Order: sequence, then C-alpha cells, then structure tokens
Amino acid sequence: MRHFLLAGLALLAACLISPDRGQAQDASIQSILQEHQALIVKSSRKTIGPAIAAVASSGLPQAQTVLEVWAAKNMWQRKSDGLFFIGEKIDSKTYALTDFDSGASVGAFPKKELKQLKPNSGIRALIGTALVQFQLSDPDITARRAALVSIERDPEASLLAPLRASIEGETDVALKAQKQRLERLLTISYDTDEAARLAAIADMSGDLGVDVRATLNPLLTTKRDVVAGAAPEGANIAALLTPGQAAFDRLTAYDMLVAKDLAPARISRDDIRTQLAAHIDGARVGGVPVAQLNTEANRLTAYNALAEAGTVPAFVTDTAIDAALAAHTFYDAYLEPSYAVTDAAAEALKDIELKVGLNQTLDLTLDALSLASIYFLAAIGLAITFGVMGVINMAHGEFIMMGAYTGYVVQQIIPDHTVSIIVAIPTAFAVTFAAGVAMERLVIRWLQARPLETLLATFGISIALQQLAKNIFGTQARPLTAPGWLDGAWVLNDVVAISYIRIAIFILALIFLGVFLYIMKRTRLGLETRAVTQNPRMAASMGINPDRVNMLTFGLGSGIAGIAGVAIGLFAKVTSELGSDYIVQSFMTVVVGGVGNIWGTLAGAAMIGFLQKGIEWMNPSNTLAAQTYMIIFIIIFIQFRPRGIIALKGRAAGD
Repeated sequence: MRHFLLAGLALLAACLISPDRGQAQDASIQSILQEHQALIVKSSRKTIGPAIAAVASSGLPQAQTVLEVWAAKNMWQRKSDGLFFIGEKIDSKTYALTDFDSGASVGAFPKKELKQLKPNSGIRALIGTALVQFQLSDPDITARRAALVSIERDPEASLLAPLRASIEGETDVALKAQKQRLERLLTISYDTDEAARLAAIADMSGDLGVDVRATLNPLLTTKRDVVAGAAPEGANIAALLTPGQAAFDRLTAYDMLVAKDLAPARISRDDIRTQLAAHIDGARVGGVPVAQLNTEANRLTAYNALAEAGTVPAFVTDTAIDAALAAHTFYDAYLEPSYAVTDAAAEALKDIELKVGLNQTLDLTLDALSLASIYFLAAIGLAITFGVMGVINMAHGEFIMMGAYTGYVVQQIIPDHTVSIIVAIPTAFAVTFAAGVAMERLVIRWLQARPLETLLATFGISIALQQLAKNIFGTQARPLTAPGWLDGAWVLNDVVAISYIRIAIFILALIFLGVFLYIMKRTRLGLETRAVTQNPRMAASMGINPDRVNMLTFGLGSGIAGIAGVAIGLFAKVTSELGSDYIVQSFMTVVVGGVGNIWGTLAGAAMIGFLQKGIEWMNPSNTLAAQTYMIIFIIIFIQFRPRGIIALKGRAAGD
C-alpha cells in the first residue's frame, strides 16, 4: 500500500510540474519506474529491492513485461527525459523504442541518446523471483510448471502469498495438487501464523516425500549456547547439557566459556614456552637457569614462579574449572522459536521415520524377490539336468551367455525392440536347446557314470565357449536393449520403487514355473522324466529310453538357460563372462533348494535372494564380504540339511 501511495504522489507531482510531457498518466507503470529511477539506474543488488517490489506489486498488467524486459537487458532509458522503454536493435547505432504502457512505438533513436540497463546476475535473480508470481498464473502451463520448479529450487517467504493466490484459478488437476503441496511446505517454513504452520505440519505428517523431511528437519536444528546462571526464559530449549556427560566433556564446555569471555583461558604447553622465552632475565627464567628448561617439570616450576610474581597469567586449576562450569548453564536451543512448532515437527518426523522404515523393508523385499526370480531363471535349467542326470554342468553359465548373445544378434536384425525380444526368446531357446543336445550326445553320455570327469569336461567346454564368444563378438560389452515400455520404474512413493524390467523378469519366472509344472505333470516327456528320475532301471523295463530322456532333459535345461540369458541381458552387460557371474549362485540355489525338485529350486532361489539382499543391507559398502558371508551361511546350512530344503526321493536321493 505504501508503494501505491508513493507512486500516486509521484504521478501527481509529475503532472503538476510537467503537464506537457504526456507520458505520465493515472496508474501507469512509467510513473512507478520514474519514482525509482535513481535506484534502477544505479543498479545495485543491495538497493534495487524496493524498485523491483514496487513494479511487481503494482497490480498493473504491464508489470510482467517490464520485469521480463529488464531481466533480458532490453530496457533502455532515454537520456533527454529519463523515461524507460523497450529497446529493439535496428542496427549497430540505432534502436527502436516501444512504450511500456501503451505498447506503441515511439520511434527510432541513436544509441548515443540512450542508456541500456544491464542488471547483473544478482539483480536478475531478484527479478526472476518477482516474476514467479506472474508465471504462476500464466496461460501457458509450461510457464506455470517452470515457476513451481523455481520456487522449489529457491523458496522464499515472499513467494507464499502469490502461490496461494494462484491455486484457486489453476485449471490443471496435477499442477493444482503440486501447488497445494508446495503451499503446505512453504507454510511450514515461512508462515507467520503459528496455527497455520501447525495445520500444515499435521497435513504433511506421514508423507514420505523427501521434500517434506527436508522442510521439517531444519525446524529441529539446534545451536549450542551457554549463559551465566539459569537458562534464559523464552528460549526454545531442546536439551540441557551437563559437562562431562553424553559426549560433552569438561574441557570442551570450559572452552565455550573462554570463547564467550566468561572464563580465563587455559594455559597450553605452547603458551608456557612463549611466556618463558619472553621473560628471560639474563640466563634465568623465574629463578630457573635457561639451560635446565629442557624438562617439563623445570618449565612448570619457572612458569609458576612467574605467575606468583604476577608477570604471566596463572594456571587455571581443576577446581577453578569446576566452579566456572557450575556457575553456568549449557544448553542446545532450537533455532525455531515456537515450542508448538518444534514439538509438532518432531512428532511428524517420528511418524515419517516409522513409515520410512516399513517402506524400506518393503523395498528390500521387492529387491529380494526380483533377485530370487533372476536366480530361479538361471538355476531352473541346472536343476533339471542335475536332478535327472546327476551331471554337474559347469558350462551352464555359458548357455546363459549364449542366450544373451542370441538376443543381441536378433536385435541387430530386427530393430523394433519389442518384436526383437518376442522373437529372441524362442530363438534363444532353440539355439541353446540344440547346443545342449549336441553337448549331451558328444560328451555327457560318454562320461555319465564318472562325475569327476564330467565336471572337468564341462569346465573345459565353458572355457572354450567363452573364448569362442570373445572371438566372435569381441571383449566389449554388447547392448541388449529393453523395449521402451520397460523403461523406468514402478514408483509407489519416494522410498519404494522397482524397475519394470525386474517386474517383467519376475513375471517371466512365474510363467516358466507354470510351463515347467505343466510339462512335468501333463505331458509324456514329463512322465518319462519323473520315471527316470525316480528309478531309471524300472523306467527302462517299462519301455522308456533313458538315453533319449536324458538328451531331451539336458536340452530342455539348456534351452531354459538361454531364455534366462535374454532376460538377464536386458539389465546386465552382455559379455563372454556373463555366465560366470551366475553359475555359482545357480549351483547354490540348486543345492540349497534340493536337487532335481522344481519347488526346491524355487525355495532355494528365494532363500539365496533374500539372504544376499539382507547381508548387503547390513553391509552395503562391501559386496565381496556379502558374498563371502552368504557362502559361509550356505556351508553351515548344508551341514544340517545336506539334501536341501526339499529333498528328492528316488535315484538322486539314493546318490
């Protein structure tokens, strides 16, 4: 209101003194600019505030234009009469001027007759803050969003009123909700009405947003202080401190007294040396020869002698320190003066911390389920081959790697990522199925009764497959790009989020669990496989060919490993060592769950996934240590449960 009155008086004076100008008129932005001409021309960040505030609070439609032109360094002053205009460059020496109030052109003028206003970065920041109130109600929704971002980045008390005023007229539902949320946060920090702040804290209590915690935490910021006698009345004290307790030692407390000139300073060893050097009298100091000052005891004797003579400050004794501490009160006081506000903020943060803890548990659970689904996909094929055939296939990881590279090759042929993934899954199954069948026919069947030789042979094959992949694709990681609809994450709140790729892998694991159960329970191959698993000799006597079952089973397990490779390649680097990263976890999953049992594999994957995530949560800075602890736990677990969580009956159980 004061600015309006001053602007009106300036306008009246201008009309009385210079009626022939014709530029000043009732409620003109030019009159406000003229009123603050000296401040605008001087252009100092320390003094420009009233001029910017006068323009911003004028209520005139031209105010936004003035501020925008001013910030863009396009405002010019005509030297002949001091009026301000919008300047547009015609050529290097001529500028066209436009009137702020009427928007009409006032002609072209030589540059020498004009003065350009060049606000520095500090002034432009102040102008930008003033512009926010106009941008909050701008017809362009992009400008309104930008204004909210500006407020979030640099909140101020002066922005609270225009933000509130813009909420009612906001037409976009999402943006209105964002404005209302930001208004609550600014109310907590800057509103002068205590009741309004308490209401805002109550509204935001329990909200898990990081911005809420960032708003509430400063309210509980404390400053340590000390006063003589009792604690000051009216101070919002967070805690009274007792020197010598709770990490607040006596000497630290006494140093606070010294810093506030409430007690004499303690004498340090360096002070003693300095004082002794400054009071050498002949060859002696305090009656002690200088040559004897090489010991701590002699230096103390000399210093005490000087202190008794009043030449140097006396030592501060423990008794004096205790007396000084007892005469003063030490306390931590909130910077926020309102008791009610700090109590409400502390209670709200307590509720938020509880909810954050629960949601962190949920987030950890989702991560563990995601990891378990990955391990399940990687291990299910190994569980089939190991359970039915008793073969320790060290090349199983390389089948995962082959599936990932198959997906990469398909994407080079089919650029559409959605279609390429759909094609890559059966293609990877076919490629690794064929590779598994070839490996079983050429190597495994000849070594089936000799597990050690089988282990060594498959280990050699894994090395050969890795080298073959390096020769074909090189050592550089190859991208296996997920479809666009798998980008991003499912965000429940600021604490809980899981990527869509992980969700897709989890669903894929469930699908394969269902497919595997169908094959094993509803198909002839499943019936024959179960028969061979339980009793191969009896199965053979019933007309089942164990060699054929072993071949198809090994191919099936290898094919599933290939599909797992496509899934894993969507979020992991596709290199020749990809399989090595999962082979250990796959074996642990199979052994812990129970060899040859799909439900055991599922239980083992869940156990390994939850165990690994739990150890990583307790020791997040050392992944290698987490792996070590996990292996130790599994070794101990196997000692008590050697056949796994769900033991298999039949041939594997007998083995």
